[in-house]
Amino acid sequence: MSDATTNAGTAIPATLPLRNDLIGEEPYGAPQLDVPVCLNVNENPYAPDPAVVETIAERVRRIAPTLNRYPDREHIELRRAFAAYLRRESGAGLGVEQVWGANGSNEIMLQIFQAFGGPGRIALGCDPTYSMYPEYARDTFTTWQVAHRNEDFTLNVERTLAAIEDVRPAIVLLTSPNNPTGTPLPMEDLERILAACETASVRGAGEGVHPVVVVDEAYIEFRNPGTPSAVTLIDAHPNLAVSRTMSKAFAFAGARVGYVAASRGIIDCLRIVRMPYHLSAVTQAAALAAFEHTDEQLGRVAHLRETRERTAAWLRTRTYRGRALEVADSASNFLMFGGHFEDRDRIFAAMLERGVLIRAVGPDGWLRVCMGTDEEMARFREALDEVLREAETGR
Repeated sequence: MSDATTNAGTAIPATLPLRNDLIGEEPYGAPQLDVPVCLNVNENPYAPDPAVVETIAERVRRIAPTLNRYPDREHIELRRAFAAYLRRESGAGLGVEQVWGANGSNEIMLQIFQAFGGPGRIALGCDPTYSMYPEYARDTFTTWQVAHRNEDFTLNVERTLAAIEDVRPAIVLLTSPNNPTGTPLPMEDLERILAACETASVRGAGEGVHPVVVVDEAYIEFRNPGTPSAVTLIDAHPNLAVSRTMSKAFAFAGARVGYVAASRGIIDCLRIVRMPYHLSAVTQAAALAAFEHTDEQLGRVAHLRETRERTAAWLRTRTYRGRALEVADSASNFLMFGGHFEDRDRIFAAMLERGVLIRAVGPDGWLRVCMGTDEEMARFREALDEVLREAETGR
């Protein structure tokens, strides 16, 4: 059973003038199923503390009488909170004009493609990577091309540099930690790519125009302690943009708040393409309330990091048809495992039958599991052992 078979299909009459390039396409989305254990969309499994809920409710209550008016379209107070958080979390001293928010990092990415992509422009990624990137490209009529990663899913820097020179992209899109593999991007690799892009040309653009390098750090808070963030390079590299989200480590997926840190020039480009009043007053109030409780919101990150390491070690002791499971090294809150599942959809379906929803994503032969609560992970281990035993006996 693949992800597509667990999502609702479409019912688009042939008489509707859907764009030709969208005919036959399915809406993106991981399965949303009512099962006891959901470990498929990389959420933080721990709900906000009651104190956080109270602060959110109080902030929303205060702004409720003003909902007849449009919100601050520049969301200045929230941008101050983003900058303060990045200073605390990564040591980056950025001004308000260097950060920008949106409805999840998905909207940030779409704005980047709207601003820098388009007909005649190329975006370059490094696969396997987040499956939404080619959809942003499709939706903005941007050509999507990839430079393949190494077998261990680390970035092949030489191959990426060659692709930058060859295809002359407007956007070079890197991910750290990478989704779906969890692979971190070493700063020295990023700096080599930044240096190349500062002299590279862009197909379809004028002379002296260079690619924008985008680093997607949706899962960066789960990195190992002491690992630097790309946001610390922004002041030295005006063509660098670093995307973040509150959805993952910050336990705020339902609020839909993402942001980007970059030079003022890049931020002003995004302001050109943003929709009017794109962040509601309620969203801004909820995000500000969450930042008042940063310690509580991030309070489970260390435990989830430990859970990742324990789960990776446990998976490596398991076998599938006589061969040890492979586990990709991860700096995120998920693990990609398997490597040689002959029919991963069958494994996925067998886990689902046991009430455990994981994800069939990434290269063939692999599955991905997000770190859940201790109880959820115990059920995951129990279910996977059952499924692997069945595979051994050929049932």
